[in-house]
This record gives sequence, C-alpha cells and structure tokens, in this order.
Amino acid sequence: MDNGATPARTAPAAVIVAIDGPSGTGKSSTSKAVAAQLGLRYLDTGAQYRAMTWWMITNGVDVSDAAAVATAAGKPVLVSGTDPAAPTITVDGSDAAGPIRTQEVTSKVSAVSAVPEVRTVVTELQRSIAAAAAKGIVVEGRDIGTTVLPDADVKIFLTASPEARAARRSGELKGKEATDVAATKDALVKRDAADSGRKTSPLAKADDAVEVDTTELTLQQVIECVVTLVEEKRNTK
Repeated sequence: MDNGATPARTAPAAVIVAIDGPSGTGKSSTSKAVAAQLGLRYLDTGAQYRAMTWWMITNGVDVSDAAAVATAAGKPVLVSGTDPAAPTITVDGSDAAGPIRTQEVTSKVSAVSAVPEVRTVVTELQRSIAAAAAKGIVVEGRDIGTTVLPDADVKIFLTASPEARAARRSGELKGKEATDVAATKDALVKRDAADSGRKTSPLAKADDAVEVDTTELTLQQVIECVVTLVEEKRNTK
C-alpha cells in the first residue's frame, strides 16, 4: 500500500580526488571549482608547505640547512580550512593566507619541502584531513596520487606548456611581486626540476592517473573534464 512517503534518496558516494601537477597548470582553480560543484571539501597541500616555509623564515631557521629544518619540522601548528569557497590556513593560530604567497616563500618552498621530516609531518596531516572528509575531498598537490593518497578514487595529473604556465602565473602576481613572463618561466622550470628531482616524494604522475593537458583548454573545459571523471567514478562506487 502506498503510504505517501517519498522514497529516500541515496547520497552520492564519498570520493577522494587527487589532482597533481606543476605550478601554473590550473590546479587550484580547477580543484576548488570541482569541489564546490560536487559538494566536496578541498585541500591545497602546496599552501601547507608554503606555511611551513613561512614559519621557518619567520622563526629564523636557515632553510638551506636541511638538518635545522628537520629539527624544527614538528614545531609549527598548521590548520587548513577545507571549504572550497573560502579555504583558509593558519600557523600557530595566525592567518597565513597572505604571507605564504610572497616571492621569498615561493623561492624557498622547494628547499623546505624536500626535507623528509617536513614531508612526513605534512603528509600525516594531509591524510588525516582527507580521512575526516565525510562526503569526500579534492586534494591538490604534487605527490598526492603517488604518495599521500595512493588509493584515491580519482587521480588527475594536469600539465601545460611552460609558456602557458608562465603566462598564467605572471597574471596571478600582484604589484611589486609581478615579474615578466620570461623570468616567471625560468623560475617555474627551476622549481619543476627541484620538485621532480627530490628524493622524497618527487613530483610525478601516478601510473593510474588521467593526464589532462590544459595548454589549449579554458578553465571551464578543464573543470568539466574533471567533474565528468569524478561523477563517473562516484556512480560506480
């Protein structure tokens, strides 16, 4: 007998999405948009390494001294807010969203993030955040699909030509932090080499990741591509 009750709707399955790739490929814009569209949490792991670097600089740690960085790695308290509409990051309770984007931090983050002790601390934090996301999460970085969350449901590796990436990154820089595209390209290439060549959790494409070249794509096209991949996976879980 029909009692007039509305059939219960099944909530979408939780999914963990790993989006990796070098700077300037559209990782952050894509990840935030995908998370917002699908009702997922969002984590910028690069911001965590920048926050760690900013703390080291602020507290007088010589970031070129790996042993000193390793000793200090467990001291700062990093807290990441995972709302894709307004992601936040604090260090020891202080808002670090602005300070971590300076050129000084950008120039030193590869050295700090290459220290194994730093990666151990930050990786554990990233895994705990992902595990706490009841409906799922989009995590962006450089080693998410290979090291941090190797069992992620969907793995995406974004790429783009150095020229396209440099143009995008130059457009993001403000005021005195702005540099010309050629200089930005050189900096990106150097960082790629540092991140890809480090011994601990290098920047690399997971064997089971879907590679998306964003050079000729609009941001909206990239977002649609990733959303489709995630929805396909969610519908089969």
